[in-house]
Amino acid sequence: QVRLVESGGGSVQAGGSLRLACPASGYGYSNKCMGWFRQAPGEEREGVAAIYSTDASTLSTYYVDSVKGRFTISQDNAKNTVYLQMNSLRPEDTAMYYCAGKFGPCGKWRPENFGAWGQGTQVTVSS
Repeated sequence: QVRLVESGGGSVQAGGSLRLACPASGYGYSNKCMGWFRQAPGEEREGVAAIYSTDASTLSTYYVDSVKGRFTISQDNAKNTVYLQMNSLRPEDTAMYYCAGKFGPCGKWRPENFGAWGQGTQVTVSS
């Protein structure tokens, strides 16, 4: 049974950093796509970053344009945990952040393509 539990959210000032973590219980370390999504009040859920790994090596990473150069998605195979390092945070990054997983490649990594979700962790960035 897949179980995803996010941690690492919090409140920071603009320009600060946070690192989110998501242990991927129930997934093996290979042939899965793990994604980070976010949803602000009144907004649709959007993909932030995704990572596809196979055979214990990272194959591909994906980012939405607004976070490129600021956020980094990574995976620790030994801990079977996916991370989202968020630097140079902006007020517009404020949202609930969710970890999600699916078997196989990421494809277009839309929320509707992911079958497993965590409960979310709040990120608030003040100006």
